[in-house]
Amino acid sequence: MASVNTASAAFLATIPSPDQGVWHIGPVPIRAYALCIIAGIIVAIWLGERRWVNRGGTKGTVIDVAVFAVPFGLVGGRLYHVITDNQLYFGEGKNPINALKIWDGGLGIWGAIALGAVGALIACRRRGIPLPAMADALAPGIVIAQAIGRLGNYFNQELYGAHTDLPWGLEIYQRYNPTNPDDFLNGIAIGHVPLPDSPVHPTFLYELIWNLGVALLVIWADKKFRLGHGRVFALYVAGYTAGRFWIEMMRTDTANHILGLRVNVWTSILLFAAAIAYFVVAAKRGPREAPETLWSKDVPREGEPAESAPKDEAHAEVAAAPDTVRDSAADKATEDPKPDAEK
Repeated sequence: MASVNTASAAFLATIPSPDQGVWHIGPVPIRAYALCIIAGIIVAIWLGERRWVNRGGTKGTVIDVAVFAVPFGLVGGRLYHVITDNQLYFGEGKNPINALKIWDGGLGIWGAIALGAVGALIACRRRGIPLPAMADALAPGIVIAQAIGRLGNYFNQELYGAHTDLPWGLEIYQRYNPTNPDDFLNGIAIGHVPLPDSPVHPTFLYELIWNLGVALLVIWADKKFRLGHGRVFALYVAGYTAGRFWIEMMRTDTANHILGLRVNVWTSILLFAAAIAYFVVAAKRGPREAPETLWSKDVPREGEPAESAPKDEAHAEVAAAPDTVRDSAADKATEDPKPDAEK
């Protein structure tokens, strides 16, 4: 009886993993990882839209930017993962086609941010608004989206750390896929048979909590100091990479190394330094961007005429006049009515 109670206490002191990360509705797979990514994108757009409008920007602009940034970001995230973990897809016994299977997991945040920024830049130029200001509005939402995305790793039972006896250790189980014994990702845990290292450090949870903390820090600092010109985004990058550095060191999944450190550790170090440098340099650009600079060029303000409409009665009369009259009016408008002594 005592042994049973001890086993129960040990089980309750750990975090159980889900039995599976993929469900099927007929032939259609419903993947928890994909649902988490989608949920994160929705939250990022919603929060970014609110922040953009509060800063003086045009309503609906963030959605327009997302139309470009999201697909660019997904491609960039996958490219970064495939490049930095190329041994998973290329070489003897590997199937390069698997590199295209984004639904099986594997997105690198820095590739997503880099290529997503290209998409955002295209959208911002079309709207005539500054990219740094848009990045500042989106920053807290992006890091919250990353936190939500980490739940996908929980369902996939991946990216965990080494064995631990801490109360919040994560139980990981053997999963079985009868159609493909080597495909554990799409398998189901039957009988909750633990893997040899179980329980392990739930590094996904560490990063999730850290990311939410970074989001709160960024929102607080932006509100208190009225940051602008990309400094909010730089603070997000610095905060995120500071946490990613130590969390990455705890992970035990396969990764390429440079000088004894995982690639993502080096990436975190370099981006942290770059973000701090930009945060300091951008402060010289002065206060936060004026609200009027955030208004989309193709959207008239409330109470203002559209760009194509005449600005006043004089312009309306000229616009309605024949070409010769308009040319004459234009010439008079450019003449300086002041005498030479007042020029």
